[in-house]
Amino acid sequence: MNARYTVAVRALCEFSAKEGDLDLRFTPAPTAQEGIEGHQLLAARRPAHVETEVALSGTHGPLRVRGRADLYDPLAQRLEEVKTHKGDLARQAANQRALHWAQLKVYGALLCAERGLAELELALVYVNVQTQVETVLTVRHSAAELQAVFAALCDRFQAWAEQELAHRARRDAAWAELAFPHPDFRAGQRDLAEAVYRTAMGARVLLAQAPTGIGKTMGTLFPVLKAAPRQGLDKVFCLSAKSTGRALVLAAQQRLQGTQGPQDQPGTQPVWRTLELVARDKACVHPDRACHGESCPLAQGFYDRLPAARAEAVQRHVLDHATVAEVAQAHTVCPYYLSQELARWADLVVGDYHYWFDEHALLYAHTQAQDWRVAVLVDEAHNLVERARQMYTAELAQVQLRGARRVAPSALKRPFDRLHRAWLAVSREQTTPYTALDTVPEAWLAAAQGLSLALSQHAIDHPTEVDPILQGFALSLLQLLRRIETFGPHSLFDIQHDGHKDTTLSVRNVLPAPFLDTRFAAAHAMVLFSATLQPPAYHQRLLGLPARTVQQEVASPFRAEQLQVCLARHVSTRWADRRASAPAIVEVMAQQFVQRPGLYLAFFSSHDYLQDVAAQFEAACPQVPVWRQTRGMREAEQRAFLARFEPGAQGIGFAVLGGAFAEGIDLPGERLIGAFIATLGLPQVNPVTEQFRQRLQSLLGAGYDYAYLYPGLQKVVQAAGRVIRTPHDAGVLHLLDDRYARHEVQRLLPSWWPASVSPAVSSVVSSVGDTPGVQ
Repeated sequence: MNARYTVAVRALCEFSAKEGDLDLRFTPAPTAQEGIEGHQLLAARRPAHVETEVALSGTHGPLRVRGRADLYDPLAQRLEEVKTHKGDLARQAANQRALHWAQLKVYGALLCAERGLAELELALVYVNVQTQVETVLTVRHSAAELQAVFAALCDRFQAWAEQELAHRARRDAAWAELAFPHPDFRAGQRDLAEAVYRTAMGARVLLAQAPTGIGKTMGTLFPVLKAAPRQGLDKVFCLSAKSTGRALVLAAQQRLQGTQGPQDQPGTQPVWRTLELVARDKACVHPDRACHGESCPLAQGFYDRLPAARAEAVQRHVLDHATVAEVAQAHTVCPYYLSQELARWADLVVGDYHYWFDEHALLYAHTQAQDWRVAVLVDEAHNLVERARQMYTAELAQVQLRGARRVAPSALKRPFDRLHRAWLAVSREQTTPYTALDTVPEAWLAAAQGLSLALSQHAIDHPTEVDPILQGFALSLLQLLRRIETFGPHSLFDIQHDGHKDTTLSVRNVLPAPFLDTRFAAAHAMVLFSATLQPPAYHQRLLGLPARTVQQEVASPFRAEQLQVCLARHVSTRWADRRASAPAIVEVMAQQFVQRPGLYLAFFSSHDYLQDVAAQFEAACPQVPVWRQTRGMREAEQRAFLARFEPGAQGIGFAVLGGAFAEGIDLPGERLIGAFIATLGLPQVNPVTEQFRQRLQSLLGAGYDYAYLYPGLQKVVQAAGRVIRTPHDAGVLHLLDDRYARHEVQRLLPSWWPASVSPAVSSVVSSVGDTPGVQ
C-alpha cells in the first residue's frame, strides 16, 4: 500500500497498549498551565546541552508515527518522558503507568533509529506540581528491544490503519462528488454556501449573519464537506448551543448521505461516519456509581472490551445517541466513554459548544494532540459570548460547604473546619450585599487548596464510597480554584450575601477572548453563523476573533411588505413602569386579535411580568385562548406548549424573551401570524451587570452597549424571527416600548424590516404616559 497513515505516538499507544479498567477516580489533575510549568521546571533543572521537545518520526508498514519527546541528554544517552501530577503517586492506576512506559519506549525506538544509537536509558519522570518533587523511574534498553516494542504496537494498529486509509479514500471521493440534495438553493442560501466554501478553501474565519428560514444548516454543511477533500481536512465539527441544533445537523447530513445510495445495508461500508456527542448525565447508565472498575460494571474491563465495540460502531453510518447506546449495551461498555473514543474515528462530529471552546474541550484536545486539520461550524453563534463566559466562570456557595461538612467523614474534619473558619472571616469583612475584590483572600485560598487536596486523597483511598453531596462540593471547589489560577482583568472575583449570613464566592468571566484565541487558531477554518450578529464588532472583540476574520451579511429572502411592524411609542416597559404598562399592552394585544384572529406569541422580560399581563389579558378577553410558559418547564411541557400552534387554531402563547420559545422553533404559515415583544430585552440592572459594564468600559469602551444594549436586542431579533419563516408568510410584530424609536436601537434591527413602522393604536397612546424610568 503506497498511502501512509500518520498517527501520533500517544494515539498509537492508547489504541494498542491501553487495557484493563476505565479508572476516573476523582483526582485533582494538573491544569494545562500547571503541566506546561512542570515541563518548564524540569527543563530548567537540566544541563544546557539537554534537548527539549525533540521532534521524532518513523515508519512501519503503512504507518508514519510521529511525536515530540520531552527531554534528551545526548551525553548520557538518556531520554526522559515528563508527567505532572498532584497527590500520592502510589495511587496511580497500573494501566496508566503502563501506558506512559509504552509512550516512552516508542519515543526511544524512534530516537535510536534516527540517531543510530545501540542502547538508551529511559526515564519516566513524575513531577508533583504542588511540591515540585520529582519521582524518577529508569530502565535501560537496547535499540533492538525498543524496536521490538515499537513493531508490536504498530502491528496491533496496522490492520485498523489500513481500514481507515480505505475509509478516508472512500469518504473523500464521496465528499468531492457530493450533490446538493434539493433541486435548487433557497434565496440567500447560495450566497451563504459560497462564502462558507471560500472560507474553507482559504483557511479563514467567517462571521456570517444570515436570516432565519434560508436553510443555514444545509447552507454551511454542504460547502464544508465539498471543500474538505480539497483541503485535506481530517474532521468537520458542527457545534450548537441546544439539542435542536444538533438534530438539524443530523437530519441535514442524512439527506446528504442519501445522495450516495442505500445506507446501513448488510455488507455496506459507511460513506462517512457521523457521531453525536451528548452530555454525560444523558448518556450515563449508572449515575449512582463512580467511573472506575471497583464501582461501575461498565468501567470494569472497559479497555479490554473496547476494541470489539469500536469495530462494530465504525460500521455504522450515523452514531447518534441511541445507536451508541445500543452498541455499548451489546459489548457491556460505558456509552459515554465509548462516544469519547469514537470521536477519534468519526468524520463529522455533532455536539455542544464546550467540546471545542471549554477548558477541557475533547475535540480541541484531540485536534492538538493528533495534529488534525479541522473545520468548525458554530450554529446560532450569538449564544457563544454568554456560553463562553459560563465555561470560564465558577462559583461556590457557603451553604454547599455546610452541607458537605455535615456528611464528611471524620478524616476530613480538620481541613473542612479550616475552610469553614476562613470563610466566616471573609463573610464578616463584607458589609454590603455585593462586593467585587481585586484579589482573592489569601487565608481562604490556602484553606480551600488544602481541602481540595484532602478530598481528592479521600476519594482515592475510598473508591467505592460515592456521596453525591461530597463529590458535588469537591468538583465545585476544584472548578473555582482553577478559575482563580487564571484570574485576571478578563474576570471578576466577587462575594454575594444571600440576605442572611451566607455568602457565595464567584470568579465571573467578563471577556472570553483571552481563553478563546487559541481555539480559533487551532481550526483550519471556522464559520460562526446566526440570524443575529449585529454589530459584528461586538462578537469580534468579545470572542477574540482573528483580525483576518471575514464578515458577511447574507441578504434576506423576505420582503418588507411581509411584516407589519407596529411601535407603541408611549409604552414604557422599564422596571419602574411595568405595572402601569400592563393595561396598555393588554389593549394592544386585544385590538390586534380582533383585527386578525389567529396564533400569536407574546414575549416578556420576566416570568413575573408575563404572569401579571397574562392574568389581566385573560380577565379582559376571556374568549381568547391563552397558554403560558412556566419556570422550569420539562421537555414534554414545552412540546405541549408548541402543539397549540396548529393551523386553524387561535390564541396567544405567553413566553419569556430569551427562553425556550424565543429561538430555535419553526412555526411557519398560519401556525404563527404575529408576536408582541413587551421589553427591550436589556439585562437586569444589578451590581453584577454594573460590574460587567464598568469592566467592559475599561477594557473595550462602550460598556453600556456591550453589557446591556447589544445582548438585549439580539434576544428581540431572535424572538421576532419566529414570525416570518418562509417567503410566503405574512405577519405583524408589535414592539411595545418607546425606546424602539431611538436611532441606536433601530440600527440594530434587521435591515429588511420596513423602513418606517406603523403607530400603535391610538387608545394606547392616551392610556400610558411617557413615564421616565431606568434606561
